[in-house]
Amino acid sequence: MSAAGIMRKSIISFPSCAGGAFAAALAFSPCAGAQVLMQKDVSARLAWAVIEAATAHCEQQGYSITVAVVDRVGRLRAYLQGDKASLANIELARRKAYTAVTFRRSSMEWAKRTAPGSDLFGQRSLTDVIPLGGGIPIKVGEDTIGAIGVSGAPGQEKDEACAQAGLDKVADQLR
Repeated sequence: MSAAGIMRKSIISFPSCAGGAFAAALAFSPCAGAQVLMQKDVSARLAWAVIEAATAHCEQQGYSITVAVVDRVGRLRAYLQGDKASLANIELARRKAYTAVTFRRSSMEWAKRTAPGSDLFGQRSLTDVIPLGGGIPIKVGEDTIGAIGVSGAPGQEKDEACAQAGLDKVADQLR
């Protein structure tokens, strides 16, 4: 057989081997059992119900706040700025909610865990997180489906209390 004949035989043999390997890879690949993910998320109506309850609670205390609700991946679903709330409160409320959904814990708890000197301190350099209280995750069981962030009450504990009041109002929907 000539060198050209060997070359031709190799070229012909390679695709049939590759095709068999490809078919075997498909049969045993993770794609063979692929399925659609079904996830719960924050609806617009749920976001507004949480916002209205948090705002009402804080207004009873005499506070003008801003409330933000984000979905499971941190996208802003809804927000409301109180009539006398500071312009900066919009960004603070959103970032508190983002922090809570990202770390699946209250932003105040996360701030304490990442305090200077902690092994987790570097997390504070991530974009959009903020080490201030007032953000609480919205959970269905152990699944975090979003978060609420509040800014504008006199103190982080009061921001968090207003956020919790918003979640308490919809607790029956989060089962």
